[in-house]
Amino acid sequence: MSKAKHSRFNCSPGCAVEAAIGILDGKWKSIILWHLLTEHTLRFGEIRKRIPNVTQRMLTNQLRELEEDGIIHREVYPQVPPKVEYSLTPLGMSLREILLALKAWGDEHMDLYGQVMPQSQAIEPT
Repeated sequence: MSKAKHSRFNCSPGCAVEAAIGILDGKWKSIILWHLLTEHTLRFGEIRKRIPNVTQRMLTNQLRELEEDGIIHREVYPQVPPKVEYSLTPLGMSLREILLALKAWGDEHMDLYGQVMPQSQAIEPT
């Protein structure tokens, strides 16, 4: 059974980071946003080609949540077959610096992917 619409908003977040993560939470959302940031407008099939491991159902759900949250815009063109394009809204574009910072961090630490960081290397926030 699918989760209730906007179930993550049933209670107020404990902090701003929790609120931001609540919007971006989802295995594929940040990857979807990255492709829309770098390529501006994509059709469903184009997004699916860029993220080959995502199922059609999961991609549809993630896109719907991002649209409901005002992060992406879905444009439907009345033609046969239907043409649907996705792009970032101004709110979605406001995530640009965050996505660029995530990419820079990922580029710098790609060697850690799939590894468990020893506790001695963990850094506590200041």
